[in-house]
Order: sequence, then structure tokens, then C-alpha cells
Amino acid sequence: MCDDIGNELNILISEASINDAPLIAELTRASWADKVNPKSSGHRETAELVQADLQRGGAFILFVNDTASGSVRWLPVEGESGVWEVRRMGVMPMYRNRNLSQYLLEAVIHRTLSADVHELRLGVRADQPRLVDFYAAFGFELAPELEYPHDMHGEPAPIMMRRIFNH
Repeated sequence: MCDDIGNELNILISEASINDAPLIAELTRASWADKVNPKSSGHRETAELVQADLQRGGAFILFVNDTASGSVRWLPVEGESGVWEVRRMGVMPMYRNRNLSQYLLEAVIHRTLSADVHELRLGVRADQPRLVDFYAAFGFELAPELEYPHDMHGEPAPIMMRRIFNH
């Protein structure tokens, strides 16, 4: 992939370890700055919260030219066997508008295919409806029957989407 000046972008997706929790927290806060509603809990992300997610699920880190540039997490949905939730995907501002988040989403999809998981879910913030089309391009469908499982602290509930896998 090339950037606007024609320089090659070397893209690497790496599965995170528990030791990456501080980096992922930092990437989440920086990626969401000036992009996601300031009331979102992603702006208050901590290494401890990320560690808890990593202990239950997993994460990928996006590296561009050896620089950590984005991340995404997945967690099993509580009480539902074989269902994961995609959470906290973000790419650093300097790397936006290059379709790099697709690499993170594709990594989660491939990880899903190699696991005993039959469904991925995600919530699209009500103030970012343009992302519905992005996720639809990866096979996600609107799922209005699903409730968002996290407290939104008085904000509108996200638009729920899901992708079913037939292994």
C-alpha cells in the first residue's frame, strides 16, 4: 500500500499479549480523540480495563512502518456460547483515511473463523452511522433485535450489527 506521497506503507497486524495493555489503552484514547463523542468511555480507557478484556478475549495491534497505529479487541458475549463482540476499534489520526481499519476487522474475522465462534457482533455509535456501510461491506447486517450490552451513561444506544458464520 502507498500513502499520498507514494511511500510504501508496511502493514503488520500482531495479536496482543497481556503486556500490551498499556499500549492498547493509549492507542484507544488517541484513536478516539476528536473522532468519537467525548462522553464515550473509550476516552477514559486504562491499562487495567484492557487487561481485563485481554484475559477474557483478545486484541490485535496495527503497525504501520513499525509504529503502533491502531487496535481492536474482541470479547465473548456473556451468556452466549460461540458469540464474540468486536470492541474499541480505532486508528491513529495520522493514519486515517487510508482504509487501515479494514486490516484490523479482517484479522478479527480470520481469528473468528479459526475459533469455535459462529457470530460476531458490534455496536455502531448512533453519532457515526456512516460506519454501518463499512461493516456491511464485511458481511455484517443490522440486528435491531439485539440490545447493546454496555452502559451508555445516558447516550443513545449504538446500532447493533452481526455477522453469522457457517463453519
